Amino acid sequence: MADPAVIRIFDTTLRDGEQSPGATLTTGEKLQVAESLVRLNVDIIEAGFPAASPGDLAAVKEIARQAKGVAVAGLARAAISDIDACWEAVSEAENPVIHVFLATSDIHLKHKLNISPEEALQRIASTVSYARNLCPTVEFSAEDATRSDWDYLCRVFETAIKCGATTVNTPDTVGYTMPHEYEALFRYLRERVPGIEDVVMSAHCHNDLGMATANTMAAIRAGARQVEVTLNGLGERAGNTAMEEVVMALRTRPDYYGNVTTRINNQEFLAASQLVSRLTGIPVQPNKAVVGANAFAHEAGIYQDGLLKNRLTYEVMTPQSVGWSDTKLVLGKHSGRHGLDARLRQLGHRLDAEQLKTAYKRFITLADQKKHITDADLVYIVESGKETPAAI
Repeated sequence: MADPAVIRIFDTTLRDGEQSPGATLTTGEKLQVAESLVRLNVDIIEAGFPAASPGDLAAVKEIARQAKGVAVAGLARAAISDIDACWEAVSEAENPVIHVFLATSDIHLKHKLNISPEEALQRIASTVSYARNLCPTVEFSAEDATRSDWDYLCRVFETAIKCGATTVNTPDTVGYTMPHEYEALFRYLRERVPGIEDVVMSAHCHNDLGMATANTMAAIRAGARQVEVTLNGLGERAGNTAMEEVVMALRTRPDYYGNVTTRINNQEFLAASQLVSRLTGIPVQPNKAVVGANAFAHEAGIYQDGLLKNRLTYEVMTPQSVGWSDTKLVLGKHSGRHGLDARLRQLGHRLDAEQLKTAYKRFITLADQKKHITDADLVYIVESGKETPAAI
């Protein structure tokens, strides 16, 4: 049984993340991302959906061969042919994982699969048993779990566990649930599913209502010991839970989450984030938590003044802890005199009080005309005694 104090990080950037429109990667690019994930020290790489295409199968197989010190998973529908393709792809991994899924909500069973709840249970039993005969580690996911009947979901997981599932996943497939609901669902399952204490409970959330990270953290509070995440929150529609947000929330608030931890080398976050952004062509929004360009940037004078006195006034983690070089004080019209003085000192200009007062007036005049004040602008203000023209 896994250490209950360690949250396993199941990264699905190469499977669910790659399903983002326009995010398709070549095999070589997937290998670059996989190498980055190994440096991050994730526990499991979900490398793809082998039955989707010959190319995907080949890419998963290559990652399984090359990625060391990490488990490699492939996704499979609850169908024998999918499971065979998945096993072909992951069998050479040091720690192979077959990830089988089937929808369990009434809306999916009726309108997508056109099968009854009992037929779904039979399919889960036969395919999970088949997968377990091939592979020692099998995860079962109940697609659209958060819109499924809770008592039926108990039967689903009981069946999967009896047939050999070692992890059971409760996905919020369409980003529908709320944190208190998701936490209650995990507690409900823990209390009512026979054998669930012997397997790992996993959370997989989507961000359609902006709740993915909050829901994932709620699941951890309720006993989830695996979280399924992506770098940059990449994923279909509004994306998946962002790995960097979950990991840094656990590191920042051990008091709230019971001192659970992860194996992640969080100093690799920025490099990994930028690699995924470059290869997929999907930019990271500037105000993205942890890895966004503005995550450790401060323009407002009150923030800059506080940070210059003590970083803890406005930063709950250090930029270096996730790969940034330092806090960035952005000089603009909201900046104060202390921020300007600090930057001028970095540029080699130490002004007395009267000189700083004059320079600050010139600076504010320029900042009203320009969005970005450069170091060259600052030097010119000080050395020439004139405002830099706004066109520069």
